[in-house]
Amino acid sequence: MSLLPRTAEEFSSAEYWERFFKKRGEKAFEWYGDYNKLCGVLHKYIKVKDKVLVVGCGNSELSEQMFDVGYKHLTNIDISETVVTHMKQRNAERRPGLTFQQVDATQTPYEEASYQAALDKGTLDAMASEEEGALARSMLTEVGRVLSVGGRYVCVTLAQESVIKLAVEHFVHMGWAVRLHCLQEELGKEEDSFALPVFVLVCTKFRQPMPMPILEMCLGEDGAPTRLLQVAELLSAVREHQAYSVLKKRLRTSTDASSNPSLTLCHANTGLPRYSLTVQDCPPGAKVPRSNPFAIFIVPQGSETAWLYSSSEGRRQLAASANFRRLVIVAMHRNQEYTDMQAVQSELSPMVMDLAPPGMPTNQQVPFLSVGGDLGWREEVSRGVSELSGEYCVENVKGEDGELYRRLVFLSNVALVQSESRLVPSNTASSHKKKNKKRLKATAATTTTTTTTSSTSLSVDSGFLCCAHHEVMVAGLAMLGVGTAQNKDVPVSVLLVGLGGGGLPQFLRDFVPSVTVEVVELDPVVMQVAKEFFGFRPDDRLTVTLGDGLERICALEKEGGLLFDAIMFDVDNKDSTVGMSCPPAAFVETLILQKVRSLLTPRGVFILNLVCRDSVLRKSVLERLRAVFPTILSRKIEGEVNEVLLCSRGENETLDAVHILPSLNQAAKSLQSALCSNRTGTNSSPHIDIAELLKELKVE
Repeated sequence: MSLLPRTAEEFSSAEYWERFFKKRGEKAFEWYGDYNKLCGVLHKYIKVKDKVLVVGCGNSELSEQMFDVGYKHLTNIDISETVVTHMKQRNAERRPGLTFQQVDATQTPYEEASYQAALDKGTLDAMASEEEGALARSMLTEVGRVLSVGGRYVCVTLAQESVIKLAVEHFVHMGWAVRLHCLQEELGKEEDSFALPVFVLVCTKFRQPMPMPILEMCLGEDGAPTRLLQVAELLSAVREHQAYSVLKKRLRTSTDASSNPSLTLCHANTGLPRYSLTVQDCPPGAKVPRSNPFAIFIVPQGSETAWLYSSSEGRRQLAASANFRRLVIVAMHRNQEYTDMQAVQSELSPMVMDLAPPGMPTNQQVPFLSVGGDLGWREEVSRGVSELSGEYCVENVKGEDGELYRRLVFLSNVALVQSESRLVPSNTASSHKKKNKKRLKATAATTTTTTTTSSTSLSVDSGFLCCAHHEVMVAGLAMLGVGTAQNKDVPVSVLLVGLGGGGLPQFLRDFVPSVTVEVVELDPVVMQVAKEFFGFRPDDRLTVTLGDGLERICALEKEGGLLFDAIMFDVDNKDSTVGMSCPPAAFVETLILQKVRSLLTPRGVFILNLVCRDSVLRKSVLERLRAVFPTILSRKIEGEVNEVLLCSRGENETLDAVHILPSLNQAAKSLQSALCSNRTGTNSSPHIDIAELLKELKVE
């Protein structure tokens, strides 16, 4: 199967390439290549007997080399008298039949349809920057005039976007067929940090203009053409090849443990992403055996979002554990089929050496590593579209702990698992111990694959919370004294904004004594998915209000009379440009926080899942919380950006760390006992350690 590279967004901006070409300046023209590099594609489109106009010949040796192999009808033109005189003198004795003339390529003296081919090596690139492209358009128009029907304009170019766009749009407008070859660049002796492939643009003149554009892209001189529908698609393909070349050059000439360049390999026919590759180098001082320069690590399907593979620190630890100078970490995409490890290895092998570290021998065998020796397992359960959240996928995966999990993923952000639940055989009480899924240890073993249970015989284990921040939010109920002797049989009311897969509210409903839970969820599709695939079972003690969480808070405060022992915010921010992905900024404005406080009982606690990468923004959120709540405790989630904030309502409960944290130890034991003794409507048991979760609390 053919794979096409697609690099990260680092190289996607027009500004990047504008700076790139300006930096290269005249040096860029050294990269066009000589006859040996170009002969394959030149012979393909220019016959030896053709009458050829060489536009802007300069002092290039290309015409001389073509003349020597049999092209005897070459007319070389250049606007520079100095160049023409020099080239005439250089070839007077050895090639008396090779013609050089001082001619302006925009106004030639030649008759219409008098040439079968026009050859341009870098002239278009040089002219396109003059007079906002007007000079280049005049040259292309003149080329079109002197070429006969069936004649070809063959242009060797570096394909800067503005240049190739000008030429392609010109010939598409004229109704010509356009084909672009991307020639693979060769490693030169110069250890340059940049390298670009050379492109050959071939435009063919028809007797009658084509009604629909013919746009084709070929890899190499003999690659099969891929038909494209729009000029924009062709330009995008050019950018991808250029970016990949720059990335390859960088990787082959240097190592950098602090940089994690990535690219996506796409199916050549469908264009769909198939593999995502991230390069991780070991730090300079690492003691790596000389026999371990390079390896490929295949991430098991379904484990892409695990901390070890999705975070920079996790990938560094994985590379250190594997102990190779460079490790390429490969993730497989959903909606793609993978037969087995051998098939994946065969598919990736042709491209592996492109990413090898400097100095690695080309005949060096590259090991493929994995966890357990297999590809993991993923099964799509359902797929649909939400008007509010976009396309989503429900899938079953096998975790590296051997357990099966069900996930909800919104395809607008495939790197984020929206909700996750553990699966167990139906009608079977779960007796598995809680396992740490966050930090997985990398091994390169080849153990036998375990058979996966049919998804039709699986159900969700409501006693197992996959998300660590959900566990801490449950543990925060210890601040209410749930389960203590003085609170025996005292009802607990919870308002939760954000349903997700329903795992958190269902856990509260099934295991917290005398609890009532109201969930506010904006997206009705999310509620339907939670009920159908994640074991969410609303009843008289677990209700859902469909609507906006902020509007519900304001409505409850305005109505008055209804108070809650705990109000929880677990709602994500759809705006990825903000440094806080949970909750949306409006949820932590002072006015809303004051309304939340007014809706709490005297013993009440506000529990917030905060995901904030911006330290200044986090500080601002904490300042607003402190202005409303007298006591705030925080608990960081290991290996994640999440932290849970527990904000106490009590006016006279401002305690220092010496008093408040020890007092929670006994409360944790009481809550643990209450959860384990209260199982209503479920065969599951709560897999949670309240005391352990509260150990890392700190007073803000």
